[in-house]
Amino acid sequence: MSSTLVADTRAVFTREMMLVLRDPFSLMFSLVQPLVFLALFGPLLSGSVDSSVLGGESALQWFLPGVIVMISLFGTASAGSNLLFEITLGSYERVLASPLSRPSLLIGRALKELAPLIVQAVIIIAVSIPFGFRLHPVPVLLGLAVLGVFGVGMGALSYALAIASRKREWMFWIVQQSLLFPLLILSGMMLPIASGPDWMQVIARFNPLTYLVDAERALFSGSLTEPAVLWGALAAVLTCAAGLVVGVQQIRRSTT
Repeated sequence: MSSTLVADTRAVFTREMMLVLRDPFSLMFSLVQPLVFLALFGPLLSGSVDSSVLGGESALQWFLPGVIVMISLFGTASAGSNLLFEITLGSYERVLASPLSRPSLLIGRALKELAPLIVQAVIIIAVSIPFGFRLHPVPVLLGLAVLGVFGVGMGALSYALAIASRKREWMFWIVQQSLLFPLLILSGMMLPIASGPDWMQVIARFNPLTYLVDAERALFSGSLTEPAVLWGALAAVLTCAAGLVVGVQQIRRSTT
């Protein structure tokens, strides 16, 4: 990454984060949903699923990584809605007129969406420790880094979709919602995919989110050597690369 791209990305990220810091209430309010999932869904999971299906882990140790991936997925996949709002106001065109590099517009914005989610993840982990979650600091930090790479890609794809549907905002939400929930369910994020029918398990193998969730669960359980970690990191890198390529092409196409 060139020094110009790093500087431009930092400028975009700083600009976007200032908007978040001016409204910290929305960040704290968004913690409600994952905490409710942990408080209500976790006990149901431990009482209804055999521990062998959970890989021998407690329900909280198994479920918490899925919740963190979920809030990151929802946050970054919805990032394009903010861009649609800027396009409506006309501020997006003014940004395009600046000398900032096109990749920095995507990376900086995606990091802005991801940064509050990392803060939320740290808070959720801290809240879960008194209830039996075993913290493995180094693997957890690595897990958050892998999640960050994946989030940049998802954010970039969301921005690309927003630009492509800027004259038809309804299309953004139709495509986003049509893809988001199947990806979520077929990743085994909420329930073990191994307990599902064979056809669902086959489809899940083609879902990059499946490999990310498996990697996060391996890392949050303290393992750095499981093959799932490597596959999850690969899925994150490929998603990031695909998101940046598609996003940059979409920006260039919209300005020509």
